[in-house]
Amino acid sequence: MHTAFSELASATRNLERTHVTGQVRAALGLVLTVAGLERAVGIGSRCVVQGRKGPVLAEVVGIDEAGTRLLPYGSWEGIMTGDAVVVTQAGDEIRPDDAWIGRVMDALGRPLDGLGKLPEGPTPHSLRAAPPPAFQRRRVGERLDTGVKVMDVFTPICQGQRMGVFAGSGVGKSTLMSMLARNAQADVIVVGLVGERGREVQDFLQDDLGEDGLARSVVIVSTGDEPPLMRRQAAWTATAVAEYFRDQGKQVLLLIDSVTRFAMAQREIGLAGGEPPTAKGYPPTIFAELPRMMERAGPGTAENGDITALYTVLVDGDDMDDPIADAVRGIMDGHIVLDRRIAETGRFPAVNLLRSVSRMLPDCHSPAEYSVYRAARRAIARYTDMEELIRIGAYREGTDAEVDSAIRFNGPADTFLTQGKREASPSGESFLGIHQCLTGAGIKVDIPPAE
Repeated sequence: MHTAFSELASATRNLERTHVTGQVRAALGLVLTVAGLERAVGIGSRCVVQGRKGPVLAEVVGIDEAGTRLLPYGSWEGIMTGDAVVVTQAGDEIRPDDAWIGRVMDALGRPLDGLGKLPEGPTPHSLRAAPPPAFQRRRVGERLDTGVKVMDVFTPICQGQRMGVFAGSGVGKSTLMSMLARNAQADVIVVGLVGERGREVQDFLQDDLGEDGLARSVVIVSTGDEPPLMRRQAAWTATAVAEYFRDQGKQVLLLIDSVTRFAMAQREIGLAGGEPPTAKGYPPTIFAELPRMMERAGPGTAENGDITALYTVLVDGDDMDDPIADAVRGIMDGHIVLDRRIAETGRFPAVNLLRSVSRMLPDCHSPAEYSVYRAARRAIARYTDMEELIRIGAYREGTDAEVDSAIRFNGPADTFLTQGKREASPSGESFLGIHQCLTGAGIKVDIPPAE
């Protein structure tokens, strides 16, 4: 009964509410120029182009003296000069429902998993909602137990925190995200796969995420071959779904892979709309869109839950000074850097412990945990400083007692932090393991007395 009512309500809402019609004037690349809509639409308005091969949903990305510029959510194939363009009010919001948990859908909320239609909830949620007011938000909550040793000890994440995961291609971003989806302490997981390779979607769902992960997740997918509007909307839809569950008072983990492909989609849209290119060809709007999207995650108000968010950033050529990486790093509450050199040695997750940081430290660790963290980080830093000399045999044991201890610590710690994607470790065991590596290397840890 609920499904039947949902379908009827959806059909009623999607009826055309206006009859303003324009005509296709020109098409160049992805951009369609339409005459007759200048006074009826604004930037972001939706239209339907009545082409020879069926209707095509489109969005207004620019307006000038030549007419209204549209980009498609599909393909312009079959569109001809003179085709009718009808303004529509549908599509600027979604209506999530609890039944969406365990489902896979595209950026427009259409099911991809072959399990039937998705029921619509009673409350609309804007795809571009404003974030909660800053002065009404709670502070970041307690630490989340992620089950990932290296994160729980060295880059902890708390309820309502936003973390960036920076890495080149093939270094383990998606695998790390799947480990968090399976193990992290959250009520609902929302995964946005933005511009993903088509062949990797099923690999992620069946192998990386698995049945247990999918059973408490909502997955939104837009593959790399889809138009830029679809890739951009996948991130917006994922965020709106996370906001729905947050408003129910739930703790939500939002995983978006990747922000870089979202930015590339926005670059295509901005350039098609006539914006000037700036750094690396990115138009100015992308540097406004990133904080608008990311600020929607984070702590909720007193009546709501929180959205804890991780955003992956694909750094081209491992360049951490890429404009998008630099912009995201300034917005996030911490960053995890995955290092190709570490991955090549066989340690996964390949987190560079010295370049990664959580801004929730030291408050999210207990005094004893923070003492273990500081001692381990210092030992790693000392080993890294001397690593080249150690490898070529130029360092002699006994020259520096602290370096000797760091050498003894490095091997066992490296082995302990290596973790398979289906392994999970409680945070208490992770700290105990690092503490044992430290004491085994002869490194004293000053544990403060319990209060």
